[in-house]
Parts: sequence; structure tokens; C-alpha cells
Amino acid sequence: MKRRTDRSSRNAAPFGPSSTGEDTAGADYTVRLQRLETARWKQVLDVQAPYRWNIRRLNLGRVLEIGCGIGRNLEHLGGNGVGVDHNAASIAIARERGLAAFTVADFHASTHARDGAFDSLLLAHVIEHVGEQEGLAIVREYLDYLRPAGRVVFICPQEKGYTTDSTHVRFCGFPELHRLVNLLGLRADKEYSFPLPRIAGKIFPYNEFVVVASKP
Repeated sequence: MKRRTDRSSRNAAPFGPSSTGEDTAGADYTVRLQRLETARWKQVLDVQAPYRWNIRRLNLGRVLEIGCGIGRNLEHLGGNGVGVDHNAASIAIARERGLAAFTVADFHASTHARDGAFDSLLLAHVIEHVGEQEGLAIVREYLDYLRPAGRVVFICPQEKGYTTDSTHVRFCGFPELHRLVNLLGLRADKEYSFPLPRIAGKIFPYNEFVVVASKP
């Protein structure tokens, strides 16, 4: 059964980024993701090493990544994840990298779309791109695919990182993420700042809020 929520009819903001996340749906956004990921200095320093370690140490089991982009976190998961994204250009690149990734419609029509099929849901740098109601709708669209007691992981940028992307529409710190968890009927199990203490988030663009919740 398809659980896709039709968000195309929601009203977008007349100026600036849309709270529906439509600004991340085009090929130009995919090009931006590629440019950022392939910057030479990032390759030389392997800047993803701590973030790769952080994802793996959570022991998330079989993961459905919502908003997987071009597949960076899917690669961190070492083949134990399936990705879904509304950006068809990003999904094409993720699939070229040999990853299991689908557009929204294709995922819901796939054999992966089964109740309780995943141990965890991962939303990394997704929630800050949409308004609260859109964020709730996105997570609810996939909750049935999460097994009972499965986990939902939210990762969002802190202050400096929030300013680096013009498609961000809502700052989501610990209070906002806990409100989302409560409205979804989940239980918050853990929160932490990564990779540096919380105070670094005002000047270090790659500091993140991490909230881990679980499904009853």
C-alpha cells in the first residue's frame, strides 16, 4: 500500500525558500551537493571520517534514509541502508554509485516498502529544509516501515552551519527536534552535539545536533 503524502498542493512562501522543501528538488541543488562533497581539501583531509564513525557507532541496523541526497550517508552505512529522496537528479547519482536509492514514488512501489522492514529511520540535514508541518508529514509517511521499538535519528546543523545554505527555512535545535519527536508520538532517548561541544556550533559550520528517538 502506498503511503505517499501529496505535498504539492501546499502553499509555498512567496519570497525566499519554500517551507515545502521544493528548493532542494532541482538539478541545481544536486550540482551543489556534488561540488561540496568533491572539494579537493575535503578529499585530502577525509573530513567525513568523524561523521562516518558517528553514524556507524549508533548501530542502526537496516536503515531507511529519508532525504538521502547523492548518497553520502548511505555509503557510511556500508550497504546496510536504503535511501529515498524527492530529487530525481540526486537519486540518479546515488544509484550510479551503486547505492539502493529511490525517488519517493519508486520507493513506495518497491519491495522495500513493507511494514516493519527497517530497524531505523535516518533524517540527516532534512528537517531544517521544511516547515514543522511538512517535517511531520515527511516522517509520518515512512513510520509504518519502521519496526516496533525501532529508532529515528535526526541530525541538523547548528547556528553557523544553518547560515551556509540558502534553502534552510527553519532552525532546528534540541527544543525544536524534541517537539517534533513528541508530536510524532516517539520517545526521545538521546541527544548530543557532534563532533564538538555545543558552544562550537556558533562558529564551526559542521557542528550538528543529533537526537535519537524510538518508536513505541
